[in-house]
Amino acid sequence: MKKDHLTEFSLIIVAVIWALNFSIVKIALNELDPFSFNALRYFVAGILLVGVTLKRGFSLKVKREHFWPLLWIGLIGNLVYQLLFIIGLNYTYAANAAVMLGSIPIWVALFSHFFTSEKLSPLKMLGILLAFIGVIFIVIWGKNGISFASDSFKGDIITLLAAIAWATYTILSKKYLKFYNSTQYSGFMSMIGAIALILVGIPSMIQLDWSGVSYAGYGGVIYSGLLSVGIAYLIWNNGIVKIGAVKTATYQNLVPVLGLLFGVLILKEQLGLFQYIGSGFVISGIILARR
Repeated sequence: MKKDHLTEFSLIIVAVIWALNFSIVKIALNELDPFSFNALRYFVAGILLVGVTLKRGFSLKVKREHFWPLLWIGLIGNLVYQLLFIIGLNYTYAANAAVMLGSIPIWVALFSHFFTSEKLSPLKMLGILLAFIGVIFIVIWGKNGISFASDSFKGDIITLLAAIAWATYTILSKKYLKFYNSTQYSGFMSMIGAIALILVGIPSMIQLDWSGVSYAGYGGVIYSGLLSVGIAYLIWNNGIVKIGAVKTATYQNLVPVLGLLFGVLILKEQLGLFQYIGSGFVISGIILARR
């Protein structure tokens, strides 16, 4: 019983880590461009996850017939998602990004309904409807309204596309997680992500003024790579093993709520009334869809 309590407490810590990540990355992006930041943080995360995979006795090799499908899935979940996430967050508010990415379970449920045997219940359908209404509120009633001249509008749309990319990665991964341990799968995927993001980030890192990066900037890289991607992912997988996927998934409901609060409290972001209302709709929709 005590072990379950410890596991659940660790999952609350993960939710806080992920929620804080939006504000911390936003601060780091004042000194580092998105491509350099992504390359550096995934280099840190890749070393940790690959190291843990090998230490636990798992191989990074996959079956020959799985290599190319897994490579493409890895590029969607690591290269495409991470680029959309970091570019979107660079443009929009941390609070908005937290809520937008909090909609991932909604997209997973929707894609599962259309492309797998997992169908939507009436409660899930209501949750999805509420979440979509909330997203519309956040995007339409931003400070500058709907305009691609508005950074926050572009950022909201890009971050929403990031959520869709991660949901796609999640659905496609289900088939292959029957063949591989979650730690082994994470190690292989993080290796793909690190290689791809470093290659994409090399031109930016060559031009980067490294002397202009403060300890706070490097701290953001370490926090995001080591904690938000690396350690948090290992704790999350442990939660799935110890208390089950459904119970573990409920803790992700805290992320958009806390992310919104941290964006307002730490970064002093000013959101409009309708954006707060929209955030409430999205969070309510997520909770309903996950019940």
